[in-house]
Amino acid sequence: MAKKRKYIFVVGGVMSGVGKGVSASSIGTIMKSKGFKVTALKIDPYINIDAGTMNPTEHGEVFVLRDGDECDQDMGNYERFFNMSLTRNNYMTTGRVYQEVIRKERNLEYKGKNVEVVPDIPREVNRRIKNAAHDADADVTIVEVGGTIGEYQNIIFLEAARMLKIEHPRDVAFVMVSYLPTPSTVGEMKTKPTQYAARTLNGAGIQADVIIARSGVSLDDKRKEKIAVFCNVLAKNIISAPDADSIYDIPVNFEKDHLGDHLSEILGLPKRKTDLSEWMEFVNKKKNAKKELNIAVVGKYFDSGDFVLSDVYISVIEAVKISSYYAGAKPKLSFLNSKDFEKDKSKLSVLKDYDGVIVPGGFGESGVDGIVETIKFVRENKIPYLGICYGMQLMVIEYARNILGWKDANTREINPKSSKLVVDIMHDQKQKLEASDYGNSMRLGDYTAVLKEGSIVRKAYGEEEIVERHRHRYEVNPLYVEELEAKGLIFSGKSKDGTLCEIAELSQSEHPFFVGVQFHPEFLARPLAPHKLFSAFVKAGLNK
Repeated sequence: MAKKRKYIFVVGGVMSGVGKGVSASSIGTIMKSKGFKVTALKIDPYINIDAGTMNPTEHGEVFVLRDGDECDQDMGNYERFFNMSLTRNNYMTTGRVYQEVIRKERNLEYKGKNVEVVPDIPREVNRRIKNAAHDADADVTIVEVGGTIGEYQNIIFLEAARMLKIEHPRDVAFVMVSYLPTPSTVGEMKTKPTQYAARTLNGAGIQADVIIARSGVSLDDKRKEKIAVFCNVLAKNIISAPDADSIYDIPVNFEKDHLGDHLSEILGLPKRKTDLSEWMEFVNKKKNAKKELNIAVVGKYFDSGDFVLSDVYISVIEAVKISSYYAGAKPKLSFLNSKDFEKDKSKLSVLKDYDGVIVPGGFGESGVDGIVETIKFVRENKIPYLGICYGMQLMVIEYARNILGWKDANTREINPKSSKLVVDIMHDQKQKLEASDYGNSMRLGDYTAVLKEGSIVRKAYGEEEIVERHRHRYEVNPLYVEELEAKGLIFSGKSKDGTLCEIAELSQSEHPFFVGVQFHPEFLARPLAPHKLFSAFVKAGLNK
């Protein structure tokens, strides 16, 4: 007998950024803690096929899945909260859906029938949702619909949800995440925006089963009753979601209002006890962390407003936090614009105040000279350093310039005419760029690296082989590896065939922690499984 699968749609009302992603992640965490097998999908209402070609300063971090899919940062939240890896089956965009419908039409898979936006687009959306649930063998599938209720862009996805509810009336639940403002001039929490959002959702043929009420403070009973009456939702299904110190507190806050039990009742799932004990262990580590750890993140995208700080490097930020909590430390991250060091090198001295420095990924030449100066400073002053992707490439360039004396050393990305291209484009990537093949064409997803015996990274991982996620077109040029190693730079991690340099480091006799990795370890850091490389970096910072 086929498994009866359940679906929870999470939609947002009133405004963007209301917290649908962490709400969906928290719901999944709660249902998983009840012993249900869980998976999640994100629907982005973009014409883009994926997030890979989007500007990070506008869209935020591009998260890479194990199979190389480039997607929205909310997918990172799902993986962190669920402690599991997802695939491209768990992500869709408007562009991806339309592309598949048009492909089918061209291949006569509709057998000559008229192909229309409704019902064919919603049917393709629901096919993808069901496939993801089936592939994961999930009891409960959480579907986050991007955008805000009432926007033209996501109406077709709400139509898909409505159709799925008609098809499976007892197996679909709707959670609306809304916002209740408290205007300072009024001094009272207002429910009217949420009422309008609920009615707008009704206009799409959908009735919310649960309303998660985001606000600065907890909801009182009066507000819950008012929302229940005007939004046609049971008062017990109005979930208070006040601002929290950390996103990791949110599942615990939701369970104060018994959200898991209410969703189980709505979906006809068996009654099971919620066991968040393992999650609470992590939350308590966060709360009990006492040591101070000052980390500088030196990057290129810090001159476009506060949005960038929280979104462009969100996985790096969370990876540092998680490993710090496990070490009993409370991290304080400072975001330093590398362009400031280009204007005034004397400002580099501020780096002595930090326990560690991270240079995360990036593209292009803007701010690069400031990063190279940063790397030189932390190398000479024995400050723990972790370079990620571009941070590794620039680390090799800095070493070539200042230790080997190759003042012209560079990457083809910045100066293709350099006499010492110590970082060069990969052969297959060169062909792709010549053909203007930019979409989802980098070296992406999981790749294996073999670690050198006795190296810092081998000690950190405790394994000879590792699998990490990649997103890049450029690599250390193998023509210069022998000369670089002769001067002390250690390429301690290489691809299985030995051709690609995945990790560079200095020995601990030269520097306490000076490591660069071509991959993105931050994508595998989880609250219940801190990343070993970030933990080694944090330990080095605490020792400093």
